Amino acid sequence: MASTAAADFPAADASEAELMIGGMTCASCATRVEKKLNRMDGVTATVNYATEKARVTFGEGLKLGDLVATVEKTGYTARPVAQPSAPATAPAPAPAPAPAPEATDETAPGSAPEFTAEPALGFAPEFAAEPAPESPSEPAPEPTPDSVARDIEADQDASLAALRQRLLVSAVLATPVVLLAMIPALQFDYWQWLSLTLAAPVVVWGGLPFHRAAWTNAKHGAATMDTLVSLGTLAAFGWSVWALFLGDAGMPGMRHGFDLTVSRADATSTIYLEVAAGVITFILLGRYLEARAKRKSGAALRALTHLGAKDVAVLRGGREVRVPASTLVVGDRFVVRPGEKIATDGTVVEGSSAVDASMLTGESVPVEVGVGDTVTGATLNAGGRLVVEATRVGADTQLARMAKLVEDAQNGKASAQRLADRISAVFVPIVIALALATLGYWLGNGAGLTAAFTAAVAVLIIACPCALGLATPTALMVGTGRGAQLGILIKGPEVLETTRRADTIVLDKTGTVTTGRMTLHTTHTTDTTTEAEVLRLAGALENASEHPIAQAVATAATDATGPLPTPEDFANVPGLGVQGIVEGHTVLVGRPRLIADAEIPLPPALARALEEDEARGRTAVVAAWDGEARGVFGVADAVKESSAAAVAELRALGLEPILLTGDNRAVAEAVAREVGIDQVHAEVLPEDKVDVIKRLQAEGRVVAMVGDGVNDAAALATASLGLAMGTGTDAAIEASDLTLVRGDLKVTADAIRLSRRTLATIRGNLFWAFGYNVAALPLAASGLLNPMIAGAAMAFSSVFVVTNSLRLRAFT
Repeated sequence: MASTAAADFPAADASEAELMIGGMTCASCATRVEKKLNRMDGVTATVNYATEKARVTFGEGLKLGDLVATVEKTGYTARPVAQPSAPATAPAPAPAPAPAPEATDETAPGSAPEFTAEPALGFAPEFAAEPAPESPSEPAPEPTPDSVARDIEADQDASLAALRQRLLVSAVLATPVVLLAMIPALQFDYWQWLSLTLAAPVVVWGGLPFHRAAWTNAKHGAATMDTLVSLGTLAAFGWSVWALFLGDAGMPGMRHGFDLTVSRADATSTIYLEVAAGVITFILLGRYLEARAKRKSGAALRALTHLGAKDVAVLRGGREVRVPASTLVVGDRFVVRPGEKIATDGTVVEGSSAVDASMLTGESVPVEVGVGDTVTGATLNAGGRLVVEATRVGADTQLARMAKLVEDAQNGKASAQRLADRISAVFVPIVIALALATLGYWLGNGAGLTAAFTAAVAVLIIACPCALGLATPTALMVGTGRGAQLGILIKGPEVLETTRRADTIVLDKTGTVTTGRMTLHTTHTTDTTTEAEVLRLAGALENASEHPIAQAVATAATDATGPLPTPEDFANVPGLGVQGIVEGHTVLVGRPRLIADAEIPLPPALARALEEDEARGRTAVVAAWDGEARGVFGVADAVKESSAAAVAELRALGLEPILLTGDNRAVAEAVAREVGIDQVHAEVLPEDKVDVIKRLQAEGRVVAMVGDGVNDAAALATASLGLAMGTGTDAAIEASDLTLVRGDLKVTADAIRLSRRTLATIRGNLFWAFGYNVAALPLAASGLLNPMIAGAAMAFSSVFVVTNSLRLRAFT
């Protein structure tokens, strides 16, 4: 193993780094690496066996190379993952790049490194081949996230291909050995020597990764799953060689039966070649299936990171220039034609279109955008031509932040997994001691050397704690990846526990239950005019105002009557409304006081309509012209269409909904009635929202909170579970535990259901993994398992755990 000097890596400006770890074969390996890193001064590390990544926080004075050297001294390989550079704000001159290798479907520019398939077995001892010598005149290129991702994916593909080749060769050679041992009718003279000829390459070459890893660990004073496999298979093979060459097993005409339990035959005539070859083949098969399943479990995140556009048409000097999307900087203007992906987050400065954001939000209905609207990178332009000005690039974009959130969650550990890690760290030495105790017990009871040896080998082989190490991370990988596809970002495994315990959900009103936009709900007129005329004259005046209530009336008027006339002598009356001349009429639109100050009486019918609107929590706007009141508009923040159904779903999940708002009580109670909420906290100041959450928690409730504004951030952080609408502010999203990319309250129920389902899968996996070991070890020690059957059971326990986690991909 090549050592890596600290100087090989520059000191990082940030105190956080990510390492790809090679050579890990089970949870105890991950625990060893984690312990070694955490023993360094100023280092806090978490190592995830399933993702084969270490997330490390380190203090000043340490370099990445120091971390890598520590991992290598422990007996594993490490490679820093290049972090995306900070987004540029102005183009920087750069030499023309050399042609880059064409991206494949699995590797796209801008993608984050995916989870490794299985370099852990030692099929790819280092993560990448040694680079070709650079020309003396050219400095070595700086590694980028793209190049690192391509290198890692290439290594993963090579590792998986090597594993597949080793498995196929071993299977072809081991199958005749197993059949000859199990079916006496197939046994001919000297069949045992053919078995030795076929089994030897399987044990030596097929099992080489296990033997190599066991030896490396032994040199570092450690024992892992490889130690168990290597000891068990070499013992079975060594016994067989001794019996063939020095015992009676090599005699012509020797016949050999197959028992599901331990054998009590004469030691000198008993061979275990089928055990040695069969166990290695079964475990290689299990590793291969596990590796493929792990790739599938990370597929959602890989798909997310590969969504971005590859290149973009940037406007330079009035001309369109095609450049890689990764070279965009803030302020660049670029063209998006119909059918193209939007290259990065930005603001539309020209054109209008429908944008399909389903790949990011799960929402199938395209959203209409025009000048001034914001658009998100990786969404699809489904309509007209757009010119967009970049506002966020690189790691700052919504897509990159989503991928980072998902990856952070997948690197986390639930409390149950930490217990599993502690158990697996001491499990292997205990199993070796148990195997020796089993050997001694059987010998002491006079059962014979053959029976004692068979039982001891079965104990060694069946006890692998792999399933324990895979139980939590694989379920997290699939669950969080599926969530990302549905527009649900889960920040970490601790969140899952809280979703199970939550019994109360507090909903912010504006922007969460309602749209956050004022909308015209009712229009009342006198007998002397029509609704269309009131809308046209009042809408024309309101269209000249920027006030949200005025814009609600103007929008409704435009939708109902078409283009509006232009007012003359327009004037704003602060706090009351607007006035002006429209089509020769002197028009006033505003609060009832504006009309009263103008000494215009309100007819009884309009007065009743005004009272009804105010009783329902709506803002009443009166329109008058030529000295007569003609109409009353009822304007309110519109309740989202899905809110009532979402509240019903939350109740079905056992959560009591509570409405929390700074709005007046009449408005809040009207909204609550419409969506089916019984309890309302209204007229609450932003700083008092935290107090409401704390009071509910003091009552013994586990409180979830849904919000979207800056004024919700403190309450979201205080709640046991914070859910932020992705349409909301960065402060709210940062303070939350779950982010709902789509601004739809129904996604809240989906998020809680997915979190609970993921937690249930983790618990099911851990129950199986613990239960398997608890049940299998006594069976093996008591002589009720043939070592080959034990090997098959051990291999497929890991496959079962990963396959069970993959069921989360079907969550809807």
